[in-house]
Amino acid sequence: MKKTIILFTLALGVACAANKYTVTLFQPSVINGTQLKPGDYKVAVEDGKAIFKNGKTTFEAPVKVEDAAEKNSSNTIRYAEGSKIQEILIGGTHTKLVFGAGDMTDTPSVAK
Repeated sequence: MKKTIILFTLALGVACAANKYTVTLFQPSVINGTQLKPGDYKVAVEDGKAIFKNGKTTFEAPVKVEDAAEKNSSNTIRYAEGSKIQEILIGGTHTKLVFGAGDMTDTPSVAK
């Protein structure tokens, strides 16, 4: 019984960690009309939203999580129209975060 509890706790910890990532922006970038400054961001994905945190700055954007066909070798940011982030591929995983696709709106927001 004790082994089951430990395995469950370990699995729960891995599942919780699976939706948190660190992403570095090397240039000013835009998601849903909001400009993000270059820097390191912690990104948590919850309920169809990506929550970006950089110091005291927090920003949320609708996101669609998809599985990439191949494992991503490193974090890769794909831009459209210059500085608009279209996708973030998470290194070491098959995870692809897609912004501004399908039924998601392109409503401007303010980074807090």
